[in-house]
Amino acid sequence: QVQLVESGGGLVQPGGSLILSCAASGSGFRLNYMGWSRQAPGKERELVAQITSGGRTDYPESGTVRFTISRDNAKNTVYLQMNSLKPEDTAVYYCNVRTGWGVYAMDYWGKGTLVTVSS
Repeated sequence: QVQLVESGGGLVQPGGSLILSCAASGSGFRLNYMGWSRQAPGKERELVAQITSGGRTDYPESGTVRFTISRDNAKNTVYLQMNSLKPEDTAVYYCNVRTGWGVYAMDYWGKGTLVTVSS
């Protein structure tokens, strides 16, 4: 089992920045990709950014340019740097990780951290 603990959400003014963190803990796991998704009120969950174990990043259109994902493999932690935040970025942000590869792969989700962009 892997536990994910997210932190860094909160209230920020438009144009501001936030850094989200997600630390994975447990035993006997190897992290594959790590990522962040978000779900705004009344909308479906969408992928924001993803990073592989080798550091390759992927940003669907919603996260391009303003967001940067990174990871610290020694700390089993993934980060999401969010800049120039807009009210439409308001959502619950979820960390997700995949451990293992192929038939041994398993996905885990955090409980989410709320980001509110408002003046």
